[in-house]
Amino acid sequence: MKNEPLVIKRRGEDGSKIITIRIKEEILKSIDKIAAESNYSRNELICTILQHGVNNLEIQ
Repeated sequence: MKNEPLVIKRRGEDGSKIITIRIKEEILKSIDKIAAESNYSRNELICTILQHGVNNLEIQ
């Protein structure tokens, strides 16, 4: 039986980067409520909301 190497990727190589943001407590509570109701993680939900905002942003 041949020993196959265990291959792992370094963190961040999936195109994601870890950042720190400041967010109002009331917004975070709303995000946590939606995350719990939708069965999404807080991170998944925030990324989805940010992507939608970036895709639909109009600068005047």
